[in-house]
Amino acid sequence: MFNNRSILITGGTGSFGKKFIEIVLKRFTPKKIIVFSRDELKQFEMQQKFNQSCMRYFIGDVRDEPRLKQAMYQVDYVVHAAALKQVPAAEYNPMECIKTNINGAQNVINAAIAAGVKKVIALSTDKAANPINLYGATKLASDKLFTAANNLVGDRETRFAVVRYGNVVGSRGSVVPFFKKLIADGATELPVTDTRMTRFWLRLEDGVEFVLKNFERMHGGEIFIPKIPSMRITDLAKAIAPNMPINVIGIRPGEKLHEVMCPADLYYDTLEFSDHFVIRPSTPIFGVDYEKNMLGEEGRPVPDGFAYDSGSNLHFLTVEELREMNP
Repeated sequence: MFNNRSILITGGTGSFGKKFIEIVLKRFTPKKIIVFSRDELKQFEMQQKFNQSCMRYFIGDVRDEPRLKQAMYQVDYVVHAAALKQVPAAEYNPMECIKTNINGAQNVINAAIAAGVKKVIALSTDKAANPINLYGATKLASDKLFTAANNLVGDRETRFAVVRYGNVVGSRGSVVPFFKKLIADGATELPVTDTRMTRFWLRLEDGVEFVLKNFERMHGGEIFIPKIPSMRITDLAKAIAPNMPINVIGIRPGEKLHEVMCPADLYYDTLEFSDHFVIRPSTPIFGVDYEKNMLGEEGRPVPDGFAYDSGSNLHFLTVEELREMNP
C-alpha cells in the first residue's frame, strides 16, 4: 500500500513516529517519508538513525496551517501523531493544549483536503472517552473534528479516520521509564496513586501495526479501537521491582481509576470485529456500510449498554507477562 507513496507524520520525532518509520522502511519502499515536527534537536538526532534517501525532515508546528499545506504537497497518506499529551501540563496550560490538540487538528484537516491527501489517520487516546481532564477533552474534540471532516471533502477522495488505544509500554512520559528512573536513582519505594488502578496496555509495535492495518480497512469516519489486555498498576510495580514496597500517594487531579475506550453511552454506534471495535461516526458517510470494512471483514453491533474499559476487561496481563513486555 505504501510502496512508491509519500507519507507524512506529524509529531514524527515521538515514540510512535520512530517506530512507525522503522516498520514502514522495513516492509515497504516509500517514495517519501516526511517527519513534521517543531523540535530541531530531535530531528537532528533522528536523522542519525533514519537517513535513507526517502526521508525528509520538515520543521513546523501543527498550529501553522500554511506550513502544513507546504509539507503536504503531493503527500498520499498522513498520520497525525502531534499532540500535547501530559495531563498536568494541560491542566496548567489549558489554552496551549487547545491550540495544539484542537486548532492543530483542524489545520491538519484543512491542509490535507487542500493538498488532496488520500487518507489521514489521527491518533487518539483512551482519555478521550468520557474525559475528565482537559487533555482528554481536547482529544475528544479532535476525534470529532476528524470523523466529521469526511463531510467536508465533497467529491474529493480524501478520507479521515481515528485510531484510539491505551497506554504504550515504555513510551516517553509513561510510568515504566518513570519507575525505572526512580530505581536507578536509588529509590526505596515506588509511588502508586491507587492500588485499584488499571490501564489498557500494548506494545508500541502493536500500535503501529494497528494503524497500518486501518489504512487498508477504513471507509472514513471510523474510530478504530484494538482489543488489547489490561494491567493492574500493582502488578506492573511487582514486575519491575518485585521486592520494592509501594507507597500509595493518592489519585492525581484528572486521573481515573480505570480508562474507557468504548463508552456505554455510544453502544448503539459501536461494532465488534474479531480483533477490534469500531465506533461509527455520528454523521456517517452516505451509503457506507460500516459493518463491513474495505478488507471485507465483518462486524456486528454490540449489546445494549456495552462498554469497553480497563477495569472490566476480560484479559489481564500477569506479572510474568508484564515482566516480559518490560525488559
